[in-house]
Amino acid sequence: MSLKFGVLWPFRNPSFARVPWDDFYRSHLDLVCDSEAMGYDNAWLTEHHFVDDGYSPSLLPIGAAIAARTSRIRIGTFLVLLPLHNPVRIAEDTATVDLISRGRFDLGVGLGYRRKEFSDQGISHTTRGKRLQEGIALIQRLLSGEEVTFDGEFSQLKEIKIVPPALQQPHPPIWLGAIAPKAIERAAKMGFHFQAVGPAMLDELYDSALEASGRNPADYNIAQLRAVYCAQSREQAWEQAAKPLHYMVSKYAEWFAEANDKPGDDQATQGIPSVDEIIKAQKFDMFGEDAIVGTPSDCKDMIADYVKRGRVTHLVTAQALPGLRPDLIRQSMQLFANQVIPAFR
Repeated sequence: MSLKFGVLWPFRNPSFARVPWDDFYRSHLDLVCDSEAMGYDNAWLTEHHFVDDGYSPSLLPIGAAIAARTSRIRIGTFLVLLPLHNPVRIAEDTATVDLISRGRFDLGVGLGYRRKEFSDQGISHTTRGKRLQEGIALIQRLLSGEEVTFDGEFSQLKEIKIVPPALQQPHPPIWLGAIAPKAIERAAKMGFHFQAVGPAMLDELYDSALEASGRNPADYNIAQLRAVYCAQSREQAWEQAAKPLHYMVSKYAEWFAEANDKPGDDQATQGIPSVDEIIKAQKFDMFGEDAIVGTPSDCKDMIADYVKRGRVTHLVTAQALPGLRPDLIRQSMQLFANQVIPAFR
């Protein structure tokens, strides 16, 4: 099976490159439409809340806007922070976007980790796992057309059946994002596709958990997120990508340190190289893997190495880096589509 390629769209408009919000949304929706014309397989949407750069808090309306303007590309969430949401609302919105897109929608969900997103809304972050497990099971039942009565810890439903139903049967593809081994096992046990950020070895954990649950890994997809930027020369690529990459990693590091979910997270902000150091080194670590930045040949080599090390079915390229001008995002996407993607078809 050939590797599928998508672009991640976080809709981040940082202060160092800020443009009016309506112009920003229009330009990035235009870029998503361009990505379809270039031959990309997926447009992936990603969620956070209360971030000053506007990191997209409202994914399903964006998905509907993309669905209305495209005809082939699949639209997915990478991912909805499910413990922050009402499962019925997510099921209804998923079904609606699936109808508008004529069956091109994938629902990816995950735990979330930023304490502020939970505490500022009066939700205990310690209930994330239980909320996710309860919510995703309900969503699967609702999207399958079932009438659901349920008395749970977080949801109480009485004879709920969503109308109109989703177009894809038995339901749109459901993905679960995870990093911790326990969460990866949950994705496999519940029979969902896997969304990952980081080392390819996570794929092995997922496949082992699928087999332990009596499932065939060949029936399930793995989407891996990698930071990507492609230019005609390696020097040009790093000069253009360094500041957005530094900004992105610095923000994530702050959030990881605040969450402190696993050993070492409290040290996440330490040792991040400066923009000049990144340009000079032409190398930058993103979640335990080097950012794929350089010429088309560089990108091909790095992707070939990555897929050798893990079972990846969907590569999610973070090319719409925060603060990068739309024309530069478009150039990278076009070069990547013309000269990198064909090598993996």
